[in-house]
Amino acid sequence: MDLPLQGKVALVTGGGRGLGRSIVRGLTQAGAHVAVTAAREIEEIERVASEAPKGAVATFLADVTKEEDCARLVGETLKRFGKLDLLINNAGRGMKYVNESFLTQPTRFWETDPDTWRMVIDTNVNGPFLMARASAPHMLKSGWGRIINMSMSYATMRRKGFSPYGPSKAALESETLIWAQELDGTGVTVNAILPGGATLTGMIPESFPEAERSRLLNPDIIIPVVLWLASESSTGVTGKRFDASQWRSDLPPDEAATLCARDAGVYEAGS
Repeated sequence: MDLPLQGKVALVTGGGRGLGRSIVRGLTQAGAHVAVTAAREIEEIERVASEAPKGAVATFLADVTKEEDCARLVGETLKRFGKLDLLINNAGRGMKYVNESFLTQPTRFWETDPDTWRMVIDTNVNGPFLMARASAPHMLKSGWGRIINMSMSYATMRRKGFSPYGPSKAALESETLIWAQELDGTGVTVNAILPGGATLTGMIPESFPEAERSRLLNPDIIIPVVLWLASESSTGVTGKRFDASQWRSDLPPDEAATLCARDAGVYEAGS
């Protein structure tokens, strides 16, 4: 069996469902060991662990908005697996926390509860910072590492009724580009990935019409890009955003990745 990531160790935040669950499954099937987190739902990440090869996954309850939890997560990962090669900042809060009917009855920014605004920003912007801050020194010490931030389409960032979620992801892309420059030449890269469209995850409200669900992207769409970025093939590739919907499985992975990649933080019409 081909295990291209055998020996690699990843930490995936928010790995109990949706994109996170798919990412964990893809990484473990490629041979990686994975520390997976959830803020509250221990049963979800334990189920993810049960789906993986025995011993491949370690589960942790942690809140990425808390500095001490982030430091503990990195420490526990190092204790369990001996190193940390890959951080995937997947944990996030979406628009359903603002309004369960946000797709049909959007909430205007002045109607948004300030505490909800702070929660979304704290999770989606500060959480990745705290996790990357705790992880980067260990990657720098080893001279190799990958930090991957989960983004979304520019159209959604700009969509009416999508704050604070849209602004939070715009900020995360700015973080991606800045961190990539600051880590340039160290062996540690920073990139962003996005599914490329509405995806069937926990961020889709229960009120979403059942007839429309079949049109949503499968979360597994993210796996090929993650595996490529986690591999030696992506060495030197940093400060990019990868649209997973543009991946072509009929091409060699390096060519497919090139088709998916754009500079992070640079708006292009239709992207």
